[in-house]
Amino acid sequence: MIIIFYGGVDVPKTISATEAARTLSELLNSVKYKGESYTVMRGGKPVAALVPVEAAVARQHTLSELRMIVKSLPRLGKDADALLHDIEDAIKSQPKVPEKSAWE
Repeated sequence: MIIIFYGGVDVPKTISATEAARTLSELLNSVKYKGESYTVMRGGKPVAALVPVEAAVARQHTLSELRMIVKSLPRLGKDADALLHDIEDAIKSQPKVPEKSAWE
């Protein structure tokens, strides 16, 4: 299993699929020579990423490195308890899933 980790790297710029198609050569040059990264959007949703090959390979981590990655994530601090309470409330408020579907 490979995990792509963007820690410590600027957030990629976003670009529409149409604009990416129109300017692909320029995008590839900016990725290769400037090290820029782009998230390609279609219908307002991310569908692809253009990143330098070296950066993509350097950002790959194995599952055994997950503990280090999790430790490097920002902590919630005093908001952690409130978030946990909100999540528990959301779980409790979900409707029950019927044991039999209407199609059976």
